[in-house]
Amino acid sequence: MSSYTPDSFRGEPKRNGRYTLDQINTSTSLAGPSKLQLMHKALMAPFSQRKTDSSSIISDLAPVIMTPRMMNAASTVSSKQPRERIGNSSMSRSRMDFATLGRAPLRLGTRRITSHDLEIVEATEQLLHVEVPEPDGVASNVSLLRGFNATIPSAEQSKSRRRQMRSVDAPHIGLKRLGMNARGLLADEDDHEGQSVTSDDDVVMVPRSDATLRKGKRKGRESLSTAKMLGKDELTRQRKEILRDKENIHIKRSLVNSEIMEITQKIEALDDIRTKLEQDLIKLQEDELELDDELQGVKERLDFEQSSSTRTSQSFQIPHSSRRRKGPAFLPSEHDELPPGVAFMTLDSHTAPLSALDFSEPYGTLVSASLDDSQPIVWDLFSGTESGRLRGHTGTVKCIQVEDTVCVTGSEDSSVRLWDLRRVDADGSDWWGDEGEIVSLSDVAEENSEDDTKPNGIRNGVEKDQKEDAACLRVLEGHTKAVSTLFFEDNCLVTGASDKTLRQWDLTTGQCVMTMDILWAIAHPTSSSLANNLFAGAAASVGTFAVPMPPRADRSWDMYEDYVGGVQFWGYGLVSGSGDGAVRMWDMRTGQAHRTLVGHSAPVTCLQFDEIHIASGSLDKTIRIWDVRTGGVFETLKYDHPVTALQFDTRKVVTATGENGVKIYNRTSMQHSTLLTNGHTSPVERLRYMDRYLVTGGRDSTVKVWSL
Repeated sequence: MSSYTPDSFRGEPKRNGRYTLDQINTSTSLAGPSKLQLMHKALMAPFSQRKTDSSSIISDLAPVIMTPRMMNAASTVSSKQPRERIGNSSMSRSRMDFATLGRAPLRLGTRRITSHDLEIVEATEQLLHVEVPEPDGVASNVSLLRGFNATIPSAEQSKSRRRQMRSVDAPHIGLKRLGMNARGLLADEDDHEGQSVTSDDDVVMVPRSDATLRKGKRKGRESLSTAKMLGKDELTRQRKEILRDKENIHIKRSLVNSEIMEITQKIEALDDIRTKLEQDLIKLQEDELELDDELQGVKERLDFEQSSSTRTSQSFQIPHSSRRRKGPAFLPSEHDELPPGVAFMTLDSHTAPLSALDFSEPYGTLVSASLDDSQPIVWDLFSGTESGRLRGHTGTVKCIQVEDTVCVTGSEDSSVRLWDLRRVDADGSDWWGDEGEIVSLSDVAEENSEDDTKPNGIRNGVEKDQKEDAACLRVLEGHTKAVSTLFFEDNCLVTGASDKTLRQWDLTTGQCVMTMDILWAIAHPTSSSLANNLFAGAAASVGTFAVPMPPRADRSWDMYEDYVGGVQFWGYGLVSGSGDGAVRMWDMRTGQAHRTLVGHSAPVTCLQFDEIHIASGSLDKTIRIWDVRTGGVFETLKYDHPVTALQFDTRKVVTATGENGVKIYNRTSMQHSTLLTNGHTSPVERLRYMDRYLVTGGRDSTVKVWSL
């Protein structure tokens, strides 16, 4: 492919020819235009300085298309290539593409840039085979030329022309002055003074002359539209122009709608970016809270290790409570490989719905109890096997707390038992020998005969009690009805029972230190308005307490008979939730309730508190988070079914709300989620978690272990 090269026009010959023409033109200018001048004008017309529309556009775009850096780079690259003549077609000349121009380094050169230096090789064959994409939006219905014609300023010329065609030559009537007077502006006083003008639709009344006034006649002016005839051709032309203008308006409307849609898409994209950034900000806030908990956990661990190094060796000692333990827990390295939100272990030895559960640490020791069994099961969570049973209670165990190897249980038999889990046996023989042992019937007969000789069975009873109480360290008796909740830390234990009392115990001596009567607190409220704010069922507090539960997700319901739903203390501050729907704060030094938080409309079933907040769950299908400093409600979480268990920290609230799934509320992002994968087939009743390890018990008689 040959290209045009202006080398033949460059140099001295060109300059001399132009000089000769100029001399001839100068010498003949006085005698008028000659043939030579006319030929010179025709030849030099393409090189004149007058700019047409196309040349002006190209000249305006040239500084944008070719920057100084690109031109210098092009000259530098082309200077390294051999110069070729036009006639020499055997040698291929060097050509540049846009990529070469963009990558060319900036080098300052003094040689003049020519069109040969800027020659671009076009990929003609490739461009012909490229598929042309189909236009979208307005471009699919309107051509580029049509859209250009509809938006250029000349598109409004037809409207101006029609307006001028409808203009009528009429006497000056002072409309400008009327308009200025209407706007409150001053007009020239010499503008037709003494004339008055009135108008009615298209009929304009001209000022009356003096002769008309003298004669007493009034003549109306004809309509302005009748003063001018446009003609058929002009009206046809105007009709076409109006239709074209309407089409232009349609095109402009489409263009504006397209721009609005594009802006809307950009706004949506920006909203998505904003949402992602907000999520990143929430994640950073969660990470900060996690680091705070981890720092607190390290401090607690340091105190624990320092105290354990100076601790005297004892046979039995109450460990510190893990209810307020912060920071990450010690987990096996394989735990990180578990998918979050999935129940990876199922324990199914129970035959009735779970009534209570607690564990010492992740993959540690779990103790769980069911409604039809008075002997809680002890589990090894590392292997998922049953370690033994706690034998001694005669009624359903309704509350359990496990700390290291110490366990405290409360039962419907109104007693509280303290257990050492290291002494739990796994034989389960029930006095008929170990598994696989052959028992002789004669031995049984001898035992029966011995029982006959000792009618009260004192010896066998003592041996049986010793066998059952091997792991039981103490039995605390004092309540007159079922013990429904408990909490202990160090050597102090607080229990709540259906006899509407709270009792404080000393675990070292087994003595009841103080009794707090809830009925007395109701009769002597801290505020006169509290008695009127309690819900209607609170009147049943004076008798046998029983409230029907709202239906669960599976439409099952029971009578709720636990008057005290939850207790927890910290130092001398004690918090309790009771059947009258109130959350009370007690002073353990005096045994008096100094503040009552009223807001629930049904019995409180569970609660927990930290340095700042108290979280309470109720049968009214809500969880209320209270501010300890002000006593007001900080946040309220609403659910579809009654709340039976909860636990929270600075980042989340985990609840059992009468459904098969476990509800998790993110306190930072304020979003709810549900754990369902490989979960329970009946509503969840109890739960307990540490760090990323969760254990739940449901009405399907199973215990599930989850990874959070």
